[in-house]
This record gives sequence, structure tokens and C-alpha cells, in this order.
Amino acid sequence: MYHLRFRQVHLDFHTSPDIPGIGEKFDRRQWQERLKRAHVNSITCFSICHHGWSYHPTKVGKMHPHLKFNLLREQMDAAHEIDVNVPVYITAGFNHRLSVEHPEWNEYSFEGKGPNPLRGGFIKLCFNTPYLDLLCEEIEEVAALFPDANGIFLDIINQGPCCCPHCMKGMLEAGLDPELEADRLKFARKVLENYYARTTAAARKLNPEMPVFHNSGHVSVGDTGILKYFSHLELESLPTGGWGYDHYPFSAAYSRNLGLDFLGMTGKFHTTWGEFGGFKHPNALRYECAAMIANGSKCSVGDQLHPDGELDETTYDMIGEAYAEVEQKEAWCDNVKSLAETAILSVAGITGKREVPPDVGAARILLEAHIPFDVIDSGMAFDRYRFLVLPDEVTVDAALREKLERFLANGGKLILSAGSGLDPEGKKFVVDLPFADEGWSPFSPDYVLAAPEFTPSYMKTPFVMYLPSRRIRARGGVSLGQVFDPYFNRGFRQFCSHQHAPYRTEPSGFDAGVMTDKVLYFAHPVFSIYRGFGMVYLQEFVVNALRRFFGADLQVRTSMPTTARVTLFDQPEEKRAVLHLLYANTINRGGGGLHLPNQPHSNGYAIEVIEELLPLEDVKVSVKVPHAVRSVRFVPQGEAVPYEMKEGRIEFTVPRLLCHQMVEFAY
Repeated sequence: MYHLRFRQVHLDFHTSPDIPGIGEKFDRRQWQERLKRAHVNSITCFSICHHGWSYHPTKVGKMHPHLKFNLLREQMDAAHEIDVNVPVYITAGFNHRLSVEHPEWNEYSFEGKGPNPLRGGFIKLCFNTPYLDLLCEEIEEVAALFPDANGIFLDIINQGPCCCPHCMKGMLEAGLDPELEADRLKFARKVLENYYARTTAAARKLNPEMPVFHNSGHVSVGDTGILKYFSHLELESLPTGGWGYDHYPFSAAYSRNLGLDFLGMTGKFHTTWGEFGGFKHPNALRYECAAMIANGSKCSVGDQLHPDGELDETTYDMIGEAYAEVEQKEAWCDNVKSLAETAILSVAGITGKREVPPDVGAARILLEAHIPFDVIDSGMAFDRYRFLVLPDEVTVDAALREKLERFLANGGKLILSAGSGLDPEGKKFVVDLPFADEGWSPFSPDYVLAAPEFTPSYMKTPFVMYLPSRRIRARGGVSLGQVFDPYFNRGFRQFCSHQHAPYRTEPSGFDAGVMTDKVLYFAHPVFSIYRGFGMVYLQEFVVNALRRFFGADLQVRTSMPTTARVTLFDQPEEKRAVLHLLYANTINRGGGGLHLPNQPHSNGYAIEVIEELLPLEDVKVSVKVPHAVRSVRFVPQGEAVPYEMKEGRIEFTVPRLLCHQMVEFAY
């Protein structure tokens, strides 16, 4: 497995031909000094940018018209001299110069529409045109000019259902109907697979061991067939760029099961890529880097180099604050394996979509409940887990049914909700569940009066559930509560007040869910509802049920607030387990709808911000580790932790938690 360095920078350099003086302020000693101050040990530098310009002499492409020397060679030599790796960036999906010179190479929609020439942005090129031949020539040239490069990073890797003349011809020759969306998507996938094979071969023509990464944002759950073209993974997840702080933990929870080393990629920007003069607070960067290593990955911080070639001093001071801490901690974060006993069986892995509400909602509830988890697809092994979450929409075919039955027979436990467990047609449950099913409720929304042991702490009356439930009647086990129907659904014939009708005073006779020793089932799509509405009472209702279902098998119990995060890893070579405790207070700011002219990233969305890092005092922790523990220490401090063993659990107190604390359990 290719092994990544921990402290990386992705240095964007998309530079207009209308800007003069390219690289004129590059200074080798200053470059080295700022990288060293920032504790950086790998920096991705540019060969070819989205504008289509090369930053070195080239016979295949065109060097930036205002660059007078080999900037990439100077950057690489300066970095290598101080033992900093330099992977090389090559744009693939965008190349503005070529999209203008060869408009016939652009992607076109099925209506025959091309890009808007007044948009002032980059245009997606089609990988089924002669452009791919030129791209492979460019990659081969870069690999030959820079054999000492520490990898090739290829960007904007996607292929839309293009209807350019080349794709139309290709679809017809393949026996596909361009008028059918499914056939257009099928052909686009074929084109993309050809791209992966050819560009990877080009990057490795001279060096079969050249690391290669193809960037399309982050890894799609279930799309593992392409991984043979990757040496490692880089998970793009800029919290302030619209991803939010709970996006990365989900991506990492899946990627750590794929057998490749991976890194998280955030940015120093206040918003997202392409922002000059925008900075997040240094405390945000400290938390984001801590969250990366706490999720089993390496770190990368996105920056954008000024056209004059000088690294921004403020940026590298900020990065240095975060990376100084990472450097102290990385010995406990390398070659780790997740100890999570719970896994989310991803809906996205079944549907092929990205970031579906059931997955996101399930992950958020587990994060807020401090339950360590992985994310898996249906092709992965289930047997290493004790609890499997099927959120809301996991339909079950014959192969999955067999795996689930084997999982249950071997002592595993299932957590399901709403339509999870139905056959692929959505007609009947094919998993044996402890209730009689009468189909989907005709009412939406309806209401739940939770059973006393699951009731949110401040609730005594029915609470609203915004999406329809399955009409179930529990057969044995424990009912989670009663469903109350509204008087009617809102419509033009009947409505009440400003939203939905109130609940009837008598329960409907249907259960809100049921729990046995093997199965926990919620009748509503609780995870999608939580993703959409974020109700605190719903979270508490679900978490109360989860904690009772887990019982003594709950891996971690803490006194931390729901905004804190917990992960648990094993380092078998070092004979130790490591618990990560994370906390930062996030707040949404901006989003006032101030759309600025010619600014693609105007603040039309709220930005999740971290400013202050507030300490937590006297944090109580109880953890179940699958080893006989010899000692417990706070690391990297090396401070011994007083602890007690109670019923197989290690119990201790963290006197003060500021941002991130690791706890080592040596065995």
C-alpha cells in the first residue's frame, strides 16, 4: 500500500493569461522557510491549470504567456532539498484554453446546448473526443520532464451524459439509444472507465510505481471497481465550502475499509476554492486537522498561490499552528484500524447516489451519540461488526438477504427504519422482523407518543414526524411508542392553521417501532427526518432506543455534549488502542443572500464557522476495549491516567479537554 505523508498542502494555481508577472516573487529560501515553519512535508504543485496553461516549458501544451522560467522545477527542487514531497497537479476535466480553441471537444447536453459563453467560468471537456489523446500526451510529457515527482494528481474527473458528435456516434456503434437517459449514462460510464485506464497508463509509462490520484470530490460508496487506478485517496471536504463539519467523518468511515491510505482535504479559505484573501480562523484549521487524524487519515490543507509565486505568510503561519500539533500526534495515528463495532450499510452504495439523507442522518445521530461507526457497502464483510444500521431505504435482494440472515445467525444485531428490509420493488419485507406490516401510512405528517423508557427528557405529549411511517403492529418485543394520526392531510379541501392538522386524541393502534434482543426497528424514516429537520427530540428518542438496544455492548459512554466527537482505533503493530475525543463549538454565519455580480461563490449559503475553542472540564469516559489493558495514558503528553475497571469497562476522567485529546490503551 502506498504510504502518504501526514502534513500536506494542495497548492492551487489557476492563473488567468491576463495577469502579468507570473512567479516573479518566487524565492527558493523564502519558499523553504515558510514550508518549514508550517511543518509541511508534502505540497502538490501545478503543471497545468484549469485555464490550460503549463508552468514549465512544454512541447505538448502551452506555457503561461507571462511565465519566463520553469516554475514547477524551481518549486520541486526547493521542496525536495528540505525533504518535502511534490506531487504534480494536471487539470483533466477543465482546460479553458482548449475548450475555446476546440469547442467541438466540449460536453453537450441532450438538447444540444453547450456552455454559456458569458458565464465567466470553466467548461467541461468530453473524455470521448480527441482531447483525451492530447491529455495523455500531456501526462506522459510531465512524467518524463519530472521523473522525481512524488505523484500525479488529475482533477475534475467526471463524464456527463454527453451528446457531442463523438458520443452520439459512439452510442450508436455500441447499440445504445441516445434518446434514453439510461443509455446515455451507461455510455458515459464506459467513457469514464476508458479515461481511467488510459490516463493511469500514461502516468505510469516510465515509472510503474508512480502514485496516481483521480479527483472527483470524494469517494462514492460502492464504486470500488475504479480503485485499481488509484494509489491512494484524497477526500475533498471543505467544511466552510458547503460540506459542513459532519461530511468528512462519513467519507472517512467508508474509505478506511477500502485498503488504500487516504487523506482529508480541507482549505484555509473562509469559503471554498479559488478565494484570494479569505481565511478561516486558525482554531478551525486546528480542529479540522485533528478531525482528520482522529478518523484514521492523513491531512491536506488547500491553499491558492498568488500569481507572483510567493507563499502567503499568514496562511503558512495558520497551517503551522495546526500541523505542529499533528506532527506531535502522528505516531499514534499511522497504520490504524477502526475498532468500531457498528456499521452503517449505506443507501448510497445501493442506489449509486451521493450523500443521500438516510446515510447523512444516521451518521449524524451516531456521531452525536458518541457511537464509533464505519460505513460499508453490501459487497463488504459484515462479520467484524456486532451492530448493523440499515437506514430508511435499504432494499434487500436475495444476495443481501442471505448475508443479513447469516449476520443474525452469527450473533449480529440489526437496526432498521421505515422501508429498510423491503424487497427491491418495495412491496414486502423479506427480512424477518418482529411486527405485522400494513404498508405505508396514508397520513403525513403523523405523531409519536414515545414509550416512557424512550421519551425525550422534556416531552410528555406526542411529537410530530414529518415523513410517512410504515403501519406496523409489534409482535413480541418492546414497543417504542404509539402513533397518533392527524385529523386529515393538508390540502385545498381541508386544512388547519398554517401547517399540518393536529393529532387525534386517540392513538391509531400502530406502533412507532419495536425492539427485541436482535432487532431494533423504527416505523418512520427517522434518519432522513433528522437530516432534513434536525429536531432535538427526535435525536433523543432515537438515541434512547439505541442505548437501550446496545446495553452493555455500547463501546463508549461520555459526559461530553452532542457536538463532541469520538473515534476508537487499534494500532496492532504498536500493541495499543487509541481513543480520540474531539470538541469544537460550530456556528452558522453569513448566508444573507448577498449575491455579488460575477462572483460564483457569493454568500448565498450559511457558512459553518469555528472561532473559539472552548474547553470541557472533568469529562467522564467509559470505554470497552477488546484487549487486556496494561496502562492508560494521555498522549502525546505521556501522562498516566488513573482509571478503574468496572464490568469489563475502563472508566476515567479527562480533567480538561481542549479541541482534541488522544487516550492510549497499551496492551
